[in-house]
Amino acid sequence: MSDIEAKLGELSAAGASVNEAAHDVGGGRLVATVTDLDGNDLGLLQDP
Repeated sequence: MSDIEAKLGELSAAGASVNEAAHDVGGGRLVATVTDLDGNDLGLLQDP
């Protein structure tokens, strides 16, 4: 995705819980995790 922070805001506004804020895991790649309202854990990835 092109804007992980915007997507985290969108998901949070829809009721998802942010488990892990966006952070760099090397090479400019950002990852984050959320849990949706049904209890599903979702991972987000933004490549540089």
